[in-house]
Amino acid sequence: MLDKLLEVENKYDKITKALSEPSIFSNREEFLRLSKEQSELEPIVTKFREYKKIVKEIEELEEILKSGDGDLKELAEDELQNLKKIKPQIEQELTILLLPKDPRDEKNVILEIRAGTGGDEAALFAADLFRMYSKYAESKGWKVEIIDSHPTGLGGFKEIIANISGRGAFSKLKYESGVHRVQRIPVTEASGRIHTSTATVAVLPEAEDVDIKIEEKDLRIDTFCSSGPGGQSVNTAYSAVRIVHIPTGIIVQCQDERSQIKNREKAMKVLRARLLEMERQKKEAERASERKQQVGTGERSERIRTYNFPQNRVTDHRIGLTLYKLDHILDGNLDEMIDSLISYYQAEKLKEM
Repeated sequence: MLDKLLEVENKYDKITKALSEPSIFSNREEFLRLSKEQSELEPIVTKFREYKKIVKEIEELEEILKSGDGDLKELAEDELQNLKKIKPQIEQELTILLLPKDPRDEKNVILEIRAGTGGDEAALFAADLFRMYSKYAESKGWKVEIIDSHPTGLGGFKEIIANISGRGAFSKLKYESGVHRVQRIPVTEASGRIHTSTATVAVLPEAEDVDIKIEEKDLRIDTFCSSGPGGQSVNTAYSAVRIVHIPTGIIVQCQDERSQIKNREKAMKVLRARLLEMERQKKEAERASERKQQVGTGERSERIRTYNFPQNRVTDHRIGLTLYKLDHILDGNLDEMIDSLISYYQAEKLKEM
């Protein structure tokens, strides 16, 4: 690890020197590339220099203990014990900083929530999940835009698709993909019996044009009248858009906007994200035989979390974490759950290394 850290520090110093040369400002593209690379390396170099300083201080204190007098030795001993506690923590932080970065982490997110088993109760749970993620996004300063939705009469959603844009959105939400289960007494249940329902959540990184090349000839685009809430334009203008990607059979649609152009733009965002995810899953499947543990694959066939209303409990089955603060979590306070998931998967990556 030390060789790798020295290599990173050396690279950082060379980039810093290059950025101080007056000639760099005449090449904007190169300046931006180097600045980006410098900012990515800076946290590692800062932490490494802190580590080197501690190592040096430990060596100096050990020298004092060999030759110092009584009072000085006592002070040195206390300081040495303190630094020896800090050193392994910084080593752990450095190891995590050296983990390969997920190139998707800084991307915006396409969030898809669909009601699973449980009828109206599942649709209401899907709406609860959407509100939870919307509030979490709001706490992070992210923007949430509904792309398409299929509401039910009771205030639930059979399906809702939204774009969440903001720095690091995918890095925080990527482990939310999977089957979410709810256990509660429905409002319509006269006998007070607890029902179990499910909803599926998919978190896809928003794809850019450079990520996925879509040929116009591979698309069939249909327009139709919007349905549901929407004012006077509903059922009077062909503003809703349905796009079929012929090679894969993927179908996306958007009717949230009154403008056909805006609906097409939003539908294309979803299509790009789904094609990118399909390509990623194909590559993951190719690697699956080489490793037992797949990290953050987004598989939906597995129950990942249970929300138990009678016990005010949320359990994430992947990491065995149980929190008795369901109301707090449904109000968008997801940091404790999400940070625990990130720490767990970082530890898994460290085992692989």
